[in-house]
Amino acid sequence: MKKYQVVGIGNAMVDVLATCDEAFLAANGIDKGIMQLIDMERAVALYDRIGPAKEMSGGSAANTIAGIAHLGGRCAYVGKVKDDQLGAIFAHDLRAQGADYETARAPRDHEAETGRCIVLVTPDGERSMNTYLGVTEFLSEADIDEAQMREAEWIYLEGYRFDGPESHAAFAKAIAAARGAGGRVSLTLSDPFCVERHREAFRAMIAEHVDLLFCNRAELLAMELTKDFGAALEAMAGQVETLVCTDGPQGAHVMHGGQRQHAPARPVKVVDATGAGDLFAGAFLWAICEGHPPQRAARIGCIAASEVIGHVGARAETDLNALIAEELSI
Repeated sequence: MKKYQVVGIGNAMVDVLATCDEAFLAANGIDKGIMQLIDMERAVALYDRIGPAKEMSGGSAANTIAGIAHLGGRCAYVGKVKDDQLGAIFAHDLRAQGADYETARAPRDHEAETGRCIVLVTPDGERSMNTYLGVTEFLSEADIDEAQMREAEWIYLEGYRFDGPESHAAFAKAIAAARGAGGRVSLTLSDPFCVERHREAFRAMIAEHVDLLFCNRAELLAMELTKDFGAALEAMAGQVETLVCTDGPQGAHVMHGGQRQHAPARPVKVVDATGAGDLFAGAFLWAICEGHPPQRAARIGCIAASEVIGHVGARAETDLNALIAEELSI
């Protein structure tokens, strides 16, 4: 048995969550429902303008790994923070969940800061993310421990990391080590604008290395350059062994073994959509590592995602194992 079921690689961030109305988004030039990259000056300006905020460790793949740890899975995370206060908070929070996290911190004199994402939540629960990458942008090959990758049943790669200058080399090193030891590769497309920025790089990685692809409807349509959802599912399904596409209140679609299956969403009032896809992916990966077939894993993912959208913040606040057991027994 390998030491880890899943090792995730992504942008290590601290989330700053605040509520706002549509007028605030418009007044500050913020596109609703997507992730926008910003510099430190813009991050400071937005922080000064928002109302009361809640700070907590985040980052897409880190949220996924935290979810796996919460469920009792064996997991680790790779992502760069600085040796500063926010970096210490990030490391403590992730380790407290039960995940291994040993990535070397950037030194205190590094010109960049620990990355942070200002997440603005409108009354409909939609989140608009404004991301200052900071030192996490500089994750490199040197931060990839090949021995750790060889100990993973799965590696989970965050699409947002494609924005880093050395991300492709870091991913290539991780993939080679994991695959060389019989491990498998999963990737999340992360965001439709991320797809727009890196479509060809995504295509190449998917074609050559990806066994399991996570995306949502908007990301899939952006990837396939079409408005025909069914056609997009079929096209992408021909490139990977398993495709899992989340679709908001419509649940999730699974393409596997030549079949299309559907997992319904668990009805819940949406308070904050932040982290829904992250926790879905974590629960799905945990479930298949525990031997569940893909359609059931997607159902488990939908149940887990329903927990996180019912409160502010991207990490589970209730016992997911108990929730999943209760829902699956109904």
